[in-house]
Amino acid sequence: MVTLDSGPLSAIDIGSNSFRLEIGQLRHGRYRRIDYLKDVVRLGAGLDDAGRLTESAVQRGLDSLQRFAARLHGFAPSYVRAVATQTLREASNRNAFLARAEQVLGYPVEIISGREEARLIYVGVATLQPSPKARLVIDIGGRSTEMILGQGATPNKTESFAVGSVSLSMRYFGDGRLDAAAFRAAQIAAGAEFEEALATFAPPHWQEAMGSSGTVGAVSEVLLAAGITDGGITSQALAWMIERCIAAGHVDLLQLPGLRADRRAVLPGGLAILYTLFAHFGIRTLWPAKGALRQGIVIDLRERLDAARRARGVDLRDATARQLQARFAVDTAQAGRVSQRALDLFDQLAPSGAVSAAGKKRDPGDAVGAQREQRRELAWACDLHEVGMSLSHHDHHRHSAYMLAHVEAPGFSQSQQRRLSDLVLAQRGGLRKIDALLGQPVFALQALCLRLAVLICHARDDSPSTALMLSQPDGASVSLSWPPAGDGLNPRTLHLLGDEAQAWLRSGRLRLQLPEVPAES
Repeated sequence: MVTLDSGPLSAIDIGSNSFRLEIGQLRHGRYRRIDYLKDVVRLGAGLDDAGRLTESAVQRGLDSLQRFAARLHGFAPSYVRAVATQTLREASNRNAFLARAEQVLGYPVEIISGREEARLIYVGVATLQPSPKARLVIDIGGRSTEMILGQGATPNKTESFAVGSVSLSMRYFGDGRLDAAAFRAAQIAAGAEFEEALATFAPPHWQEAMGSSGTVGAVSEVLLAAGITDGGITSQALAWMIERCIAAGHVDLLQLPGLRADRRAVLPGGLAILYTLFAHFGIRTLWPAKGALRQGIVIDLRERLDAARRARGVDLRDATARQLQARFAVDTAQAGRVSQRALDLFDQLAPSGAVSAAGKKRDPGDAVGAQREQRRELAWACDLHEVGMSLSHHDHHRHSAYMLAHVEAPGFSQSQQRRLSDLVLAQRGGLRKIDALLGQPVFALQALCLRLAVLICHARDDSPSTALMLSQPDGASVSLSWPPAGDGLNPRTLHLLGDEAQAWLRSGRLRLQLPEVPAES
């Protein structure tokens, strides 16, 4: 078993063009690659007209993940993070794919937002190629392009645009023909996507431009092999490559030194995007960067694990939760009361986390890591359960849930934001709205702890309150108890607890057992 102190960490980048597995180690601020696997899957090319992944595309993805799973044998779940990008942000059947992917891979798969993808790309570049200069970093993926402004280790502005080398190549060069009219049309389409960002990423905001990942790397290799440049990309060099494409007339006839066969079909779209970026943003030279999304994932995972081991950590998600509290004027005192109560109850139940996303038994050490992350999810839900009050006190839990599902939250994946949203939605009212989720034992216990904490803290004051004890005698019921009469709960709280027990009884998912309360004389 790989341990935190000695072992490497792993990132899986489920991209629109390629799937990548990176195994790396970060020590004393220096990154070291241990292993790297890549499969050209073309998942983004497998979206049909209805926005659904075709079965053939799904199978290509599963075959790749199965190969990765064999390499990851022995890695604890806490030391592996798999993320999916634009194609699965778009795919209408993404949940079905994710379920099959997690079964094959044996680890959870998260969908990240475009801006979170951009942030992680910058983290990778800034770590592997540090510089004090203000930078523009560009990453052209299969179905999206990310642009980041940053300086040092800090990304200051992140954006994602829904245009990539695969999607543009399919749309304008789908039949393989390469002509000037198709390149012009593709450049206009790309320009329409980037136009809104002209001022944001204008030359006065950066001193050097760098390109991360596939398209930039492939173009740089061609230019270097052909002796056109020393690997830097210029507008003149791009014009030369486009002319070579037009002269070839068809992708199957395209012969460029240093161009890999698996890159040929998506090169035209990538060139059109690059040429447009140069023209729109005043780029003179774009240099290939060493870092990319996959290294950013490993580095971010390292920071999360370090933060979890320390009382004071650097997990970006904690800072994001505090920023959201300030942004939406959350009553932090009440959030603190609810958090303290909910976590105390959750710790008493001590969910084992013994089953992975793939239904496999966990090692006891792995279960500790899983439980720790579940506890942190509950804490963030408590911190943010009232953000919706900034809109309206009426049905604020529904407003809170919507806001958490859609707000920009650096450090959180879209999948985790959805889970927090679901937990916050569950904080009050009937349970029918989350009925399907209550079939997940951990979610049901998290929701129960949050609901009980909100209920117990309904008076919103700091007066001493009765200690509650929670136990789970079996998988179908949870018992709540408190000290004998004299230190008991007030009648209003007892009334609310009775209603809560009835709500769980009606749900048919979990039974909340309360002690017999003697009638007042």
